Amino acid sequence: MNRAAPMKQRSVPLSIVPPEEESDGFINLDRLLAIAARRAKMVAAFVVLFIMLGVVYLLFATPTYTSMTQVLLDENLSKFAEEEPTPANSQMLDTQIASAVEILKSGELALRVVDKLNLSENQTIMNPPLSPVAYVKDWVRTATGLFSSGPTVSEEVLRKNRRLAAAALIQQALTVERVSRSSVVALSYKSNDPLLAATVVRGYAQAYLTDQLNANFEATERASVWLQERLTDLRQRSLAAALEVEQFRSENGLTAARGELMSEQQLSDLNSQLIVAQADTASASARYNQFKSIVDQGPETAVNNATISPKEGDNMVIRDLRARYLAVVKREQEVARSFGKDHPQAVSLRAEQADMGRQIYQELQQLTASYKNEYEVARSREQSLRESIEGVVGKNTNANKSLVQLRDLEQKAAALKTLYESYLGRYEQAAQQRSFPIAKARVISEAGVPTAPSSPKKTLTLALSAVLGLMAGGAFAAFQEFRERTFRLEDDVRTILGHKSLGYVPLIGSRTKKSAELVRTRFASDRQPEILGEETVAFQRLSRMVLEAPQSSFAETFRNAKLACDHMLHGNDSRVIGIVSAVPDEGKSVIAANFAAQLAASGKRTLLIDGDIRKPGLTQMITPAPRTGLVETLMGEATWPAGIKVDQRTKLAIFPVGGGASNHQPHQSHELLASAAMANLIENARSSFDYVVVDLAPLAPVVDAKAFAPLADGFIFVVEWGKTPSRLVRDVLHSEPQINSKVLGVILNKTDMDELSKYSDFGGVEKYRHRYGKYYVEHSISGDRPAA
Repeated sequence: MNRAAPMKQRSVPLSIVPPEEESDGFINLDRLLAIAARRAKMVAAFVVLFIMLGVVYLLFATPTYTSMTQVLLDENLSKFAEEEPTPANSQMLDTQIASAVEILKSGELALRVVDKLNLSENQTIMNPPLSPVAYVKDWVRTATGLFSSGPTVSEEVLRKNRRLAAAALIQQALTVERVSRSSVVALSYKSNDPLLAATVVRGYAQAYLTDQLNANFEATERASVWLQERLTDLRQRSLAAALEVEQFRSENGLTAARGELMSEQQLSDLNSQLIVAQADTASASARYNQFKSIVDQGPETAVNNATISPKEGDNMVIRDLRARYLAVVKREQEVARSFGKDHPQAVSLRAEQADMGRQIYQELQQLTASYKNEYEVARSREQSLRESIEGVVGKNTNANKSLVQLRDLEQKAAALKTLYESYLGRYEQAAQQRSFPIAKARVISEAGVPTAPSSPKKTLTLALSAVLGLMAGGAFAAFQEFRERTFRLEDDVRTILGHKSLGYVPLIGSRTKKSAELVRTRFASDRQPEILGEETVAFQRLSRMVLEAPQSSFAETFRNAKLACDHMLHGNDSRVIGIVSAVPDEGKSVIAANFAAQLAASGKRTLLIDGDIRKPGLTQMITPAPRTGLVETLMGEATWPAGIKVDQRTKLAIFPVGGGASNHQPHQSHELLASAAMANLIENARSSFDYVVVDLAPLAPVVDAKAFAPLADGFIFVVEWGKTPSRLVRDVLHSEPQINSKVLGVILNKTDMDELSKYSDFGGVEKYRHRYGKYYVEHSISGDRPAA
């Protein structure tokens, strides 16, 4: 049995296919622009849909009015009522404003507003217009309430519940926020009634100011009462402490004068007197000793040494005697020099000098005795003072022990007195502040009645709807792009499969609308042509499109396939080419018929065999239906030339499956294709034809093509553009290396040529297909007129 001749040129392995060029930057802008272009209609549909939903929302939404007022928190408003305002820093200011915001949001303030404005009886608040969803919930709640009997509620409880419900409702519609970094707090309220919105906001502002006044008054009142109680207690304790100090001082003899104890003052005075007495004693002792030493020297020496300082006393006698003594001595010396020492006058003067010396000595003795008495008196006084000081010190030592306790009692009394005075001042200040009705806040922007609804905002709603539509459309487009796992470009074929792309086969159909809706042709399970749109495209006409439009891109793809076969099977005198696909309905039978017709039209002897025994699509294009064919030949019921039909126009020989295919068991088809009879048939066909084109069954569902693979020289693989998963095709080919090694190329069938360029990046071949019109002349399916 002869087998297919080995291929001299195999398909390019996947490992050596050059990788796709990476984008220059982190984001491939060309690819993003391409995605945006091909998904623009879908995104636009989402935008239109969301805008329509926005319009519907605007038609059914209940208008809401917002009224706003602004309250300034100003500490300077109370500066005249406060003696020393508390210095405020930024952190303290933020805390105060945050506290004010929480007070305005509080339930207590809401209840005050409800009571003041009687909002619990306001139907606009208690029964607002319901949205469709809220209406359904209310209806369900009412329906379920019919089957449940709750306890009977009194009128007082109902009134309290309505009051709480009204407070909760106005809290939900109230918005309180700080204006930027200022001390201003903005209050806004939303309602279906503009007048009610303004009334509630004004009531809130007034309630807040009243609450501030009441809070200040109540706090001051409570402080005054407490301070008054404390003052009474402190007064009693201070008086008791003062009495205790005086009683202790009296019991212990701690009499004080000018802030000091009497014993301390007496000791201080005695010490001063002792110092003076010590000085007097020292002075008297010095004088006494001085004169005593003079007297002890004798009369002669004493007269010569009797020198008295003027500060020592007023002894005029000694001074006179000494002066007279000196005058006599001087005169005696003069007489002695003049008349001699024995002169009577000199003798008389010396006798007078001796008498005067005696008198001076006597006076010195008397003066010495006087100084001795003075010294004795001074020493006695000093001794007396020392004894007095020792007595006072002994008494003061005992007083000091009691003085410690006295000082402790005095400190306690002083502390109570100081505390009492402090509380008395605070009490007087609090009593004065109660008379100042000043709040530390004021309204700077009065709430007005809104003239236009704050929501819904038509422009903003429609813009937001458009943006949401754009986002949703973009997200859905991104989802579709991420799940895109089909073949769109020739580069996908080279990258994923590692095979050569033979080109695109355009989608054949009709354009019934301005939007150029394409009509696809596929075969049902009975292989009858399907009616699509307003026209019926016969399978026979589809199989001759390559002949009806020889200058079209459709025919150019088949010429490219023939060229690839000639190059890759160069040297083979006769070539057996199988047409296969991965899954059914990819149009391989149309491809096989047009490829064979192209080969026959080029002058080559061509045989087209319908090898899809289970679903013989080519056989059904023959009218009338043949009675014999491939199955009868392989089973030995007929000779193979007898079943061949020849197209008179192209001279194409067609070998159908035959009439016995319907009686043949489907599971035996692969045995027929792998049989010796099939090998002999192919061998005979090689000797009679230049090309043998075999339309085989899909690879994924059945094994018929795998059984025929050893007899084929090459395969043309057909993939439906944008539909067949790329992973499926890759796995099918990789699981069959015998077929994968013989693949001559891949044809992308049923290509939407209008959408093709949208899947190509800038610079891709597909982007410039619109410029190929100078070389292509496209024809319509009816052949009435050419289409460029």
